[in-house]
Amino acid sequence: MTAEHPVKTVRKLIEVALPLDDINRAAAREKSIRHGHPSTLHLWWSRKPLAAARAVLFAQLVDDPSSRPNLFPTRERQDRERERLFAILRELVKWENTTNEDWLEAAREEIRASWRRTCADNADHPRAAELFDPERLPPFHDPFAGGGMIPLEAQRLGLEAHASDLNPVAVLINKAMIEIPPKFAGRPPVNPESRKRGLGARKWKGAAGLAEDVRYYGQWMRDEAERRIGHLYPRVRITPEMVAERPDLERYAGRELTVIAWLWARTVRSPNPAFADVEVPLVSNFMLSTKKGKEAWVEPIVEGRGYHFEVRVGPPPDIEAARRGTKTAGSGSPFRCLVSGVPMPFDYLRSEGRAGRMSARLMAIVAEGDRSRVYLPATAEHEHAAFAAVPEWRPDSMLPEKALGFRVQQYGMTRWADLFTERQLTALTIFSELVNEVRDVTQRHALGMDIDSTAMDSRSMSEDGCGPVAYAAAAALYCAFAVDKAANYWSSLCFWHITRDITVSTFGRQALPMIWTYAEANPFSGMSGSFSTGITQISKVVAMMMVKSPGFAAQVAATEAAHAERIVSTDPPYYDNIGYADLSDFFYVWLRSSQRAVFPNLFSTLSVPKAEELVATPYRHGGRQGAMDFFQRGMSRALRGVRAATHPAVPATIYYAFKQTEQKGSDRVTVSTGWETFLDAVIRCGLQVCGTWPMRTEYPGNLKKTMAALASSIVLVCRRRPSSAVAAGRTEFFERLKKELPPALVDLQKAGIAPVDLAQAAIGPGMAVFTRYAGVHHVDGEPLTVREALAHINEVLDETLEEQEGDFDSDTRWAVAWFTQHHFEEGEFGDAETLSKAKNTSVAGLVEAGILQSGSGRVRLLRPEELPEDWDPRTDRRLTVWEMVHHLIRVLDDTGETGAARLLRRIGGKTEDARALAHRLYAVCDRQKRPAEARAYNALVGSWTEIARLALDDRGEERALFER
Repeated sequence: MTAEHPVKTVRKLIEVALPLDDINRAAAREKSIRHGHPSTLHLWWSRKPLAAARAVLFAQLVDDPSSRPNLFPTRERQDRERERLFAILRELVKWENTTNEDWLEAAREEIRASWRRTCADNADHPRAAELFDPERLPPFHDPFAGGGMIPLEAQRLGLEAHASDLNPVAVLINKAMIEIPPKFAGRPPVNPESRKRGLGARKWKGAAGLAEDVRYYGQWMRDEAERRIGHLYPRVRITPEMVAERPDLERYAGRELTVIAWLWARTVRSPNPAFADVEVPLVSNFMLSTKKGKEAWVEPIVEGRGYHFEVRVGPPPDIEAARRGTKTAGSGSPFRCLVSGVPMPFDYLRSEGRAGRMSARLMAIVAEGDRSRVYLPATAEHEHAAFAAVPEWRPDSMLPEKALGFRVQQYGMTRWADLFTERQLTALTIFSELVNEVRDVTQRHALGMDIDSTAMDSRSMSEDGCGPVAYAAAAALYCAFAVDKAANYWSSLCFWHITRDITVSTFGRQALPMIWTYAEANPFSGMSGSFSTGITQISKVVAMMMVKSPGFAAQVAATEAAHAERIVSTDPPYYDNIGYADLSDFFYVWLRSSQRAVFPNLFSTLSVPKAEELVATPYRHGGRQGAMDFFQRGMSRALRGVRAATHPAVPATIYYAFKQTEQKGSDRVTVSTGWETFLDAVIRCGLQVCGTWPMRTEYPGNLKKTMAALASSIVLVCRRRPSSAVAAGRTEFFERLKKELPPALVDLQKAGIAPVDLAQAAIGPGMAVFTRYAGVHHVDGEPLTVREALAHINEVLDETLEEQEGDFDSDTRWAVAWFTQHHFEEGEFGDAETLSKAKNTSVAGLVEAGILQSGSGRVRLLRPEELPEDWDPRTDRRLTVWEMVHHLIRVLDDTGETGAARLLRRIGGKTEDARALAHRLYAVCDRQKRPAEARAYNALVGSWTEIARLALDDRGEERALFER
């Protein structure tokens, strides 16, 4: 863009305000939604919720009312228009409206209207015909497409979506999300069952016809596989002998029950020389189910040099011992020998594993009862069936020697095949072969129907075909994804969840830890971990694909992805948090066997490309420093591409998540190396940060509490830094920061930013000041680092929150100062009296105000639950902001948002002071590590928008009191 012909830009909604609480609430809720959610198509790590991606893109593309003073000349009109846009956004992010064309079209029209205004602003630009076509939105591009949520939402909002990634598994996911469904939109299914039922003439919306074929051919695969290998998965017969032992089995007498899972314990030789020929179990838990009234557990019976397992029902006599399994209590050794009691340290277990002497023994069987689980003892027949399997093929490519989150190699599992039992390998091989057969069968059926015969050709999906050959390849790809979902449940790294009574998949988190007592799911059970479950999930996702805009997915490294003038929103790798390439090899080895003929370029290598992956992996780059240097160089190069590709009239948005804390020794310290390194890369590539928004996009549900976890994503809003930007000294930067950041913080507070998010949100306006300069330097010429800039931003944040106290009444200012030192604990009367003189109040007055207890030379602030329930602010003769906040906390805790709304309405015109005080008190608690009290203040501000809305709905005439 030349200096003579600059692009006229306006601020977008995302650069000014967002209904963040509504977005975060929708994003959090989405994590519990399974049926039809795109995340159930194929596993990918750290996907962004649809709600967050959709909201960010909408706000990134729509003008903020303050940037159009000709349309909205006053602050009041701007606020009303912004609230109208917020109302659309609040509906847009709801899961129920994911395919609601009314709300989607309302959003698209706002996007198109903003774009038409931008085109009109730049009608005289020399490249207007190329850059500013009012009839065509710019295309979208995500250079780190990953799980495909952002490109999918761009497509849903009417943009032509382009997704690229170096990882072939990610590329296939994106093809399945954005490229394939539009090609076959409106097509009827081709399977003979649908033809027989006369469904071809029915009108099929979106990809619903393709979804019906995925369901049909997936079921065909399941039935065909059972015909070939069903004998390896026998049912379990309830014999009279079993009923005699277990009266609870009487109702199942004589019946054959379908097995849900077989539960195995790994074994090693006993380290006791006297029992060296005995393989002893490594059991992490003898409990099978802890559901109240349905308890079941395994009792090991030791008989001389041998042992066997019995299944018992009801609570065990010693539940702690049952939960401990054969693990040792309070010892340096993880397990003990079941028959001799000798400890077995990790070094011994590792050496046994590496020597190939680790095996497994069947411990129990979980069968499908009448709407319940039935726990049964192991039998020789079932153990023999498992060991009788002989796979025709196995993925013998090597696991990485060292990888983030990998632990199994040190136990002798060095190849991908080692993660599976022989029976699991047999099943996965058969199902992978059946994917190829499905492709042939579907193609024959499609040709028989002669659908779209003019487009019939032999082109592969990679060549953009849309005839019967391509249709068959598409249906087979979704079936291949079902095989991948099965692999996630059919490895020896799955375990049985004793409270939920289900098999937990391999990737409960982004790692491959060792599992000692594992669950082997039955592919044919129809329950958790079965092939049918995966097919059902995938067909539901495909059926919800309603988009019409075209989409394209390609394998391109982000450092090479250069496309000019596009809308950019992307989610780059998070420094060293997730090793995507190493992890996705788990699926690559199975996809390659069925998809290489269709996508030869994607599967030309034995494993996922890793050398160029932008992850700070120490083992791959010669240590931590080398990994950091590699990440910074690569990310800077990729972000330079983002800068060059971003349309000059629209900001780019970049997600970044990071580990907030991690344990080091006994101290809990904040870790920000990845965050600072990433910000530094953003600045070096010539981008200017215009805003930052904390989004609750990460779910650490299955992570151990002692581990570092991805807690939230920060969405950076960036524009190209003008070439005319000049350098500045530290003093100039700091003065400008002190001038611009405080009013921006007030706007953030008014927009409903929760206190827990305020520090991260403040980085936006703070870094906007820092990054507008070509550079910031100390007086000695040394550059000011990102870390130093962040420290200055935090300093101004603290000062601003403290200065806001000046708007509070004297009693409240005293209470804040006392709370900072004593919280709700007692202190000396003399100290309280001295402080009261400085704050122009008195201890007696504070007692009268109803916020302080005084007696016996001691004073204490009253806790919210100690405040009187009949308090009425309208009759309080000494009303304080402190009272307002803590009564609101009390009522919110007792009666929820509805009760708090009634109280807020009675408080009247002091509501903004109350919210500001809650922000201030949260900051105090957070800094002093008092999480319980911090949660109360954060909850109040987090609910503020809804409380105010409820207050307004109940008494419309008081609306002016709560408008922001």
